[in-house]
Amino acid sequence: MVVWAHGTVGDSDFDAPSRTGEHPATSAYVDGWLKRGYAVAAPDYIGMGSPGIAPYLNCRVVARTVIDSVRAAHNLSNALADRWVVVGLSQGGQAAMCTANLVDNYAPELDYRGAVAQGVPSNIETLAPLGGPWFPPAGIFAGLTNFMTFAIAGLRDSRRDLDVNAYLTPLGRRLVDAAPRMSYAEFAKLSAGHSVAEMLSRSLADPVVINALRDYLGIPTTGYTKPIMLVQGAKDLVVPIPLTLKLVADLNLAGTHPDFRVVDADHIGSVYAAEAAAATFVKRALK
Repeated sequence: MVVWAHGTVGDSDFDAPSRTGEHPATSAYVDGWLKRGYAVAAPDYIGMGSPGIAPYLNCRVVARTVIDSVRAAHNLSNALADRWVVVGLSQGGQAAMCTANLVDNYAPELDYRGAVAQGVPSNIETLAPLGGPWFPPAGIFAGLTNFMTFAIAGLRDSRRDLDVNAYLTPLGRRLVDAAPRMSYAEFAKLSAGHSVAEMLSRSLADPVVINALRDYLGIPTTGYTKPIMLVQGAKDLVVPIPLTLKLVADLNLAGTHPDFRVVDADHIGSVYAAEAAAATFVKRALK
């Protein structure tokens, strides 16, 4: 079995893949795994299509979503093999890494074999001290407003002991309130032209906030027992390659040695550029 961890499609129940279907940009990729003869589980993340606020990019929570989908699939069918891997892009790439790290402790009874993590958003917490009213204006950073809003909404809901609203402008609070209640298409209209700078009323360089973000977003560098293939698009502007290079360096320094591939593609294109290599990796991992 292959568990497909989907990329960012929104922050609300309206955007849940169980409701909308697989995103058109990656549907052919998911179909490719089916055509190779694998069963594919493609779960929503917690808070999408289910009660509550989606904890966007919360490492441990998205990992549990992936792992629990394997348990659920086996409850539905006795025909599934026990061996499984996780494959993910973007938000799903982070989910794949976090699954690989958590699975031994969370589900030791499952026969997990490896992860393919592509376009992995990482080291976001290391950029947090740069966040504040002086952040660069919208433009090439325009998409970051949506991703930051989703992450702040999840952090605010999961860490109610923090006064997250104190760091937000009225516009920031409006966007964070709206994100979990609107489809991605509608929210994109609301956030259009607004920058991260307009959302923040003061610096995020507070040790309490930084520690909270590290706990919420951080990808561990140790604790992996099965193979990892990590893919980065050289032309990826959504997850810039310097952040991934730092992740790979940190993993290697900690003794975790992923099979790291850089492909000549953008963010979504990276899954197709690395498709053959990922298929070979998965076939080997499931032997």
